[in-house]
Amino acid sequence: MSKVKPSPLMPDTVIGGYRIIRRLSAGGFGVVYLAVDKAGQQVAIKEYLPSSLVTREDGSLAPQVSPEKLSLYRLGLKSFFEEGRALAQIAHASVVSVLNFFRENETVYMVMNYLEGATLQDFIVTARDLKRPKVLRESTIRSLFDEILRGLRVVHQHKMLHLDIKPANIFITDDDRAVMIDFGAAREVLSKEGNFVRPMYTPGFAAPEMYRRDSSMGPWTDIYAVGACIYACMNGYPPTDAPQRLEKDRLNLSLTRLRGVYSDDLIEVVEWAMALDPLSRPQSVFALQKELGRESERRYTKLSVGERMRLSLDNMRANDRKPTARAPAAPTTRPAVP
Repeated sequence: MSKVKPSPLMPDTVIGGYRIIRRLSAGGFGVVYLAVDKAGQQVAIKEYLPSSLVTREDGSLAPQVSPEKLSLYRLGLKSFFEEGRALAQIAHASVVSVLNFFRENETVYMVMNYLEGATLQDFIVTARDLKRPKVLRESTIRSLFDEILRGLRVVHQHKMLHLDIKPANIFITDDDRAVMIDFGAAREVLSKEGNFVRPMYTPGFAAPEMYRRDSSMGPWTDIYAVGACIYACMNGYPPTDAPQRLEKDRLNLSLTRLRGVYSDDLIEVVEWAMALDPLSRPQSVFALQKELGRESERRYTKLSVGERMRLSLDNMRANDRKPTARAPAAPTTRPAVP
């Protein structure tokens, strides 16, 4: 018999001066509510409520935690609180804005801007069902992820990782902004300490190192997820999850079918970002931004190592014969609705 999920807070419940209107969504680690502040302004409030560790009956406020799970619950609580504190210091249009965070009812609440629109996942499913050769236009993909990478770069500069980038956590607002939501720091802490790693991650978007306790994570971990999101925008479906890829990797075969539909350059960006070896991926968001923002879209077939070397040498010779010019700034076009 499956475990009963903890009940969400009831409408009209007041926490920290905010009045709950209704539940917006629920996952394995928390519940998100629509609420209003004292001035009547709508906000979104995320409550730390890991369903694997707590119970809560209808009408109750505080979650119940069994003694054997209390230390793990508190560890995740601390991580969730620190995540809220760190996010509150980041001001970027592509990163969800944390307005407030507070402890109450023996848990923690994170107050964020309420966004109206739909997730990238919603757009992918809608576009996929039209059964066109291109799920999303390449120009749309490039401009959307240029925007996301600008925000992710700021996150990494604050010594944070997102750790749960996927189309369902990229929100496209009604005024055409792409915003990263639902960071996964608490999820990551619990997964490494709680001996139940695999169910914590969304198949296809989690990097291989997230499944191993002895591996280090860094910007390259989020970059893998970005590559997987771009793949989903091109293919309409998530890529194969990392453990299966480690056994038999079919990514290159799947991408080969997209040649001629999308540019070779974009396909190679996905291959680079989704390399199974963390050291073979871009090591910084800036490196990926630079490649994704290239103006020209190469149309040649995949080059051999020798051809790549010759092309590189030709470029170096050409650069030696002309003065260095400043590259044009990457476009800041907002992502178009497909």
